[in-house]
Amino acid sequence: MVDLAQYLPILLFLAVALGLSSAFVFLPMAVGRLTGAHKPDASKLSEYECGFPAFEEPRSQFDVRFYLVAILFIIFDLEAAFLFPWAVGLDTIGWAGWATMMIFIFELVLGLVYAWKKGALDWE
Repeated sequence: MVDLAQYLPILLFLAVALGLSSAFVFLPMAVGRLTGAHKPDASKLSEYECGFPAFEEPRSQFDVRFYLVAILFIIFDLEAAFLFPWAVGLDTIGWAGWATMMIFIFELVLGLVYAWKKGALDWE
């Protein structure tokens, strides 16, 4: 027979997480309504992202180039994330670590040159 008391810490953790997340979501909305910050009017309820009303179907597909630029951004953002710890630990990893990172950067440069030549960075 399984002792259900061993699951009590997990249930307690879930209850605290649900309570805190609900408080972080609903408490600012309640405070905003109580303090008078919630005063909607026509200008506050209008479209604000692009400055004019939407005229196309909102579920239309994005251009493939948008996804290519997003993927390239993620790749080069990860490169920066790998460069920082490498630079901090460069004195302990020695020449082997330096050569490995130079090969990694060279591969990224080759990928950038390839994407540039294919026109993935051109936006019409």
